[in-house]
Amino acid sequence: MLLAIDVGNTNIVLGVLDGKELVTSGRLSTDIKQTDEEYAIKLSSFFKLHGIEGVDSAIISSVVPALIGTLKNAVKIVTGVDSLIVGPGIKTGLSIKIDDPAQLGADLVVGAVAAKEKYPLPIIIFDLGTATTGSVIDKNGNFLGGIITTGVKTSLNALSTGTALLPQIDISAPKNIIGTNSIDSMKSGAVIGTAAMLDGFIDRFENELGEKATVVITGGLGSSIAKNCAHDIIIDNDLLIDGLRIIFEKNQ
Repeated sequence: MLLAIDVGNTNIVLGVLDGKELVTSGRLSTDIKQTDEEYAIKLSSFFKLHGIEGVDSAIISSVVPALIGTLKNAVKIVTGVDSLIVGPGIKTGLSIKIDDPAQLGADLVVGAVAAKEKYPLPIIIFDLGTATTGSVIDKNGNFLGGIITTGVKTSLNALSTGTALLPQIDISAPKNIIGTNSIDSMKSGAVIGTAAMLDGFIDRFENELGEKATVVITGGLGSSIAKNCAHDIIIDNDLLIDGLRIIFEKNQ
């Protein structure tokens, strides 16, 4: 079985695959202060919790460079396996057309690889995590570029921290867009505002592409936002895990 690990700024997503089948998945908190052994304990507990045995390969992608070695060592401790790291020199099959391909984050590469294999081209991918990213793949499978903006939770945390009277809230859509109290107004701004922003980007991306595109959304907040968008959007919570599996297979 394959252990796929995607390290984000807030969460580490774990997926265990048997061939193309996702056996189980879960999340750990991202913490650069944790040691190899501490992450090994968490990984071992995750396996025991889900009854996982027989992991014989692993792949890691990370936007937190400080944790790559830590997690590679943790995987080695628990499974005895040397992990494949998504980075320069690895085969992805992705044609990257941005100004400096080396600048493209591992998470964007992995998501694009999965989307390209799973969905009709051209494709627009939104990943809603600590940051909100949008990636565009044209009809020929070229990664053209995209957008990066503040994530929903990041914005709300800044709002609550920087104001005296606005509280921390859960991320869910209000009953009405016109909020009649502070909490509903914040929810409308965060959820409906983000959905409206994505709708606007979809229109503008498609205008530059000159054609309609398949739109895919992933990330921890993807489903909450997608159902409030006006466009047809595919919600794929396992996009990055699938991308890691595909990249692993390309490098065997």
